[in-house]
Amino acid sequence: MRYNIGRLSIIATASALIMTGMGAVGVAQAQPVQSTSLYAPSALVLSVGKSNGAAVTVQRAVTLSCAPRPSGTHPSPTAACADLLAVDGEFTQLTTPPQRSCTREWDPVVINANGVWQGRSVSWSATFGNACEMQASLTEGSVFGF
Repeated sequence: MRYNIGRLSIIATASALIMTGMGAVGVAQAQPVQSTSLYAPSALVLSVGKSNGAAVTVQRAVTLSCAPRPSGTHPSPTAACADLLAVDGEFTQLTTPPQRSCTREWDPVVINANGVWQGRSVSWSATFGNACEMQASLTEGSVFGF
């Protein structure tokens, strides 16, 4: 009888361990979802396109990520991220009045920035009369230099 009671207690203990997952080998435990980065996300899609009044046709587009290090399809991600850091992600500060004369030809060019900058949602756009005006307004920056 003693033998049966000892055997039953071992079986009961093993069953309890298996049912709670403590005795099973290789049982995955779910971890709470949380950010593994120390940096706020900064991932943008930048585009340049032509406008026909009603719609914009994208001609070029790149991705830019600045945290934890500059990357993406942008040709100069380090310089572009530095320019954005200098203006704290305020895209309106990247444009200035044109620094040179351009023709008054009306061939609108639209630049866009969409995504996230240091955890803040970004949806910014600017329209220029033509490509010359766009280049003259963005002379110092590399953000839209692609």
